[in-house]
Amino acid sequence: MIDSVSFLFFLAAALVIALTPGPGILYVAARTLSGGRGEGFASVLGTGLGGFVHVTAGALGVSALVLASAEAFTVLKFLGALYLIYLGIKTWRAAKLAPDLVAIAPSGARRAFREGVLVEALNPKTAAFFLAFIPQFVDPNRGSVALQFVALGLISVLLNTAVDAAVVQGATSLRSRLLRRPHIIRRLRQTAGGIMCLLGLSLALTRRPS
Repeated sequence: MIDSVSFLFFLAAALVIALTPGPGILYVAARTLSGGRGEGFASVLGTGLGGFVHVTAGALGVSALVLASAEAFTVLKFLGALYLIYLGIKTWRAAKLAPDLVAIAPSGARRAFREGVLVEALNPKTAAFFLAFIPQFVDPNRGSVALQFVALGLISVLLNTAVDAAVVQGATSLRSRLLRRPHIIRRLRQTAGGIMCLLGLSLALTRRPS
């Protein structure tokens, strides 16, 4: 739908953005350190689906309406921030109560998936990113604007998901070496909870795009 030069530039820019450490990467890493590889990959799938929610909303114009309304943006921002802080506190408390990470309940992965969807879907930064970045590569003269937006958005989400999956692998490797050191694992889980709380505070301080 877009010319090859523009598409290659889009891929390069999207890859650089995907590789840049941000809330998504930190959240996935925190989840992996807290619950293991299964929970990490579940959170990757969740954040990927949450990203697709923003792609669909952007194509339909919903994200533009949210960003145009100060009230709607503020509500979405604080919902996402409070949810992240809640997850962080929950993870911190769980680290004190259950430092042994050898056994992970299957339900943990399902929860990680649901939480990943909500964390990403309630992040107005993601909506702002898609609306600021993707339209630069959409050409109304080359077909449906909505279809182009969805196609480019999906590529961006897939790149982010691939990077997040690599982060899970790396975090899993680190975690597996520490399974026999409960006190270090406990600290890692507390650190994971702290990261989630910091992400929530960062989201709460997000300014509405002009």
